[in-house]
Amino acid sequence: MDEERRNWAGNHTYGAARLHRPATVGEVQALVAGSARARALGARHSFSAVADTTGDLIALDRLDRVVALDQERRTVTIEGGVRYAALCPALHGAGFALPNLASLPHVSVAGACATATHGSGDRNRNLATAVAALDLVVADGTTVTLSRERDGDTFRGAVVGLGGLGVVVRLTLDLVPAFAVRQTVYEGLSLEELAAHFDAIMASGYSVSLFTDWRDERFQVWVKRRDGDADAGATPERFGATPAVRERHPIDGIAADGCTAQLGLPGPWHERLPHFRPDSLPSSGVELQSEYFVPRQDAGAALRAVARLRARIAPLLQAAEIRTVAADTLWLSPCYERDSVAFHFTWTADWPAVRGLLPRIEDALAPFAARPHWGKLFTTPPARLAALYPRLPDFRALLRTYDPAGKFRNAFLDTCIFGGE
Repeated sequence: MDEERRNWAGNHTYGAARLHRPATVGEVQALVAGSARARALGARHSFSAVADTTGDLIALDRLDRVVALDQERRTVTIEGGVRYAALCPALHGAGFALPNLASLPHVSVAGACATATHGSGDRNRNLATAVAALDLVVADGTTVTLSRERDGDTFRGAVVGLGGLGVVVRLTLDLVPAFAVRQTVYEGLSLEELAAHFDAIMASGYSVSLFTDWRDERFQVWVKRRDGDADAGATPERFGATPAVRERHPIDGIAADGCTAQLGLPGPWHERLPHFRPDSLPSSGVELQSEYFVPRQDAGAALRAVARLRARIAPLLQAAEIRTVAADTLWLSPCYERDSVAFHFTWTADWPAVRGLLPRIEDALAPFAARPHWGKLFTTPPARLAALYPRLPDFRALLRTYDPAGKFRNAFLDTCIFGGE
């Protein structure tokens, strides 16, 4: 039970009075209807308290079926507890794919979408943009269906819902034809070359990630190209980086056994787009994470702003990752209406020290209107969050419409969403 009451990294213990594991939508409905306070719990991969409650925590891991695959419409409908690790091989076997994946296939689809979790790529949007429809168990225990086609702006407000509108028990996702990917890691890219040629480097593959420990100003470049696509011509080698001769882990000193295959070996999309394999511990496991999104045009200036703090960052850091994500129209997405660059930090598990450092990073990125990832750790004050998200007032109104008594409210929403009123 103790294990079930902690998130995967162990930095947060859920304060719920009760933990439930329903096996049917009907059981979810009964739990919600009979509860004064309730929240859904996915794969426990959020570092923040976004999923917590003082009442009933409803774990969805037993709602893990693929409900329907519509080959004509290129959609799949799944239950709310399905993880990418289980879904992706089934889709690939049927000849389909999702256009984008996060670094970890271990996460649940509903949880990743609710927090605007993302992958990487100049033309790839965050994972929630694949959602075409969702079924919510709302405060009175009934089920409401919202779709992109029918519900327009309301739907765009609900997809990245932070669990505040209800329990997502079903999702329909858009699909693309299956494809293969080759992954190559380059080493030794300098900050000077990266800042000068950022656009060309990030365009060198379908999905590109940069890793550094900020102990120096050198980067690994993880380039994931669709198999059969011609090299973009601006490979990192043009800018002084060299292809790795062995497989690498993003964190120096950790063996690459748990990482997806590299060295240019082609493989299915779901075995290359994530950095980590589903049968292995992702990242280091004992860690904290933060992430901030800035406008794409500010990439170079933001890079230099972070670099100026590297003497403070490096002692607490395991690895930092920099990615690009395309703009979307989802109200609470950090990429709302702007192409973005994501600055991700995997920290040592020293929360007092990290908490003391985050305001300095947030201040350094403040000139670029940096939006934090909802599922990770940040100290951005509520008034600042309200200024960063232009649709936040509309989202508050949406929460009050679907949850007028605040059944799905928690301390995280009270602070981050309603605290800036």
